[in-house]
Amino acid sequence: MKPASGTVTDLEERVRELAPWFQNIDLGGGIRTAPEHFLGDYPAFKFARFAGSLPADLEGRSVLDIGCNAGFYALEMKARGAGRVLGIDTDDRYLAQARLAADARGVGDVEFRNLSVYDVAALRETFDWVIFMGVLYHLRHPLLALDLIREHVAGDWLLFQTMQRGSEHVFDPPRNHPFHKPGTFDPPDYFDEPGYPKMHFIEHEYADDWTNWWAPNSACSQAMLRAAGFRVEAQIEAEVYLCRTAPVPFADMGPMAVYPAKEGAA
Repeated sequence: MKPASGTVTDLEERVRELAPWFQNIDLGGGIRTAPEHFLGDYPAFKFARFAGSLPADLEGRSVLDIGCNAGFYALEMKARGAGRVLGIDTDDRYLAQARLAADARGVGDVEFRNLSVYDVAALRETFDWVIFMGVLYHLRHPLLALDLIREHVAGDWLLFQTMQRGSEHVFDPPRNHPFHKPGTFDPPDYFDEPGYPKMHFIEHEYADDWTNWWAPNSACSQAMLRAAGFRVEAQIEAEVYLCRTAPVPFADMGPMAVYPAKEGAA
């Protein structure tokens, strides 16, 4: 059976024109966008590990896919019956790939726009589900991105993934850190705990990619989510967290503690 859009030959040519693809998407008719992907059937094999943790029926729910790439997750959520689905990315080639994938799979009502995570306030709407997969570690200002998502577009659920490195152990630090160990000028020993929240900064390239700036450990991923106002409901895969919106810590302490200046502020 051929894909819904054009002939197989025409579709294959359009796939080649938009190469390279980072997401290996099944377009039907035996056509895949990246059959030689170095990670294999990515991201389908990863999604299969946690797909059962997501609702099978999303009828009427709105979805925002931030950093949508070629649209894999946006299309998967649409396949579960989601209503309004919007994918945003800052790379026009990725957006063209996403539109082609949606067209080839006969999905005509998924919208794709060129927009940065830092500009989500411009959407002026909240979404039942926000997908933020594979983006955080590419950002120079990752906590700001989470803050903006929480403040402007996250209505209920957040599906989050980041590359993690270091220990998977989670150390529970004290609510208030002493400046030094009692009777000494030495810092507390727990800063050296493998499970203390740590964000590894990558000054140079990682896997030949200069946009890989950060690699948190598991404890840091969860701590950053909480700090931005997301409650971790479950870790549904090694690097994937299912979260819900929650009160933002220290929000009552003023904008310098949490957010940048409000839109329209002097």
